[in-house]
Amino acid sequence: MPPLVAGRIPLFLYTAAALLSSIGLADAIYLTVEHLTGHSLQCVTAADCSKVLSSFYANVGPVPIAAFGALAYFATFSLATLAAFGYRLAAIFLKLIIPAMLGTTLWLLFVQAFVLHAFCTYCLLSAAVTLLLTGLLAALLVRTDA
Repeated sequence: MPPLVAGRIPLFLYTAAALLSSIGLADAIYLTVEHLTGHSLQCVTAADCSKVLSSFYANVGPVPIAAFGALAYFATFSLATLAAFGYRLAAIFLKLIIPAMLGTTLWLLFVQAFVLHAFCTYCLLSAAVTLLLTGLLAALLVRTDA
């Protein structure tokens, strides 16, 4: 049986991280499927989704960058769920993957703002989820260091 992380606050934070990750996962899967099927996305608030998602920065080779996001969100969901059940190793890996996701998100926001001069609503949703996950991770680090 794995050692348990003491307290209800970490349990709440890991559960919130798992729920947020599922939102990011749904968003990334949707973007990946739309990209692979060749559909043009219609943004809710701006008309720039197609410009962003058809740009040079939308792929790594033949793979849409949203697919990497889906993998990252799936890993985060899985690790947060395991950490909520007390698996310390999952909590350690979570502390590694979320900063990597934040770095990627900041880079992609930079590209949208200063290179493409266009924003994608779905990409901004993903960025918001990643920023919230970073906040939860910060709260977990403060909580476990106290």
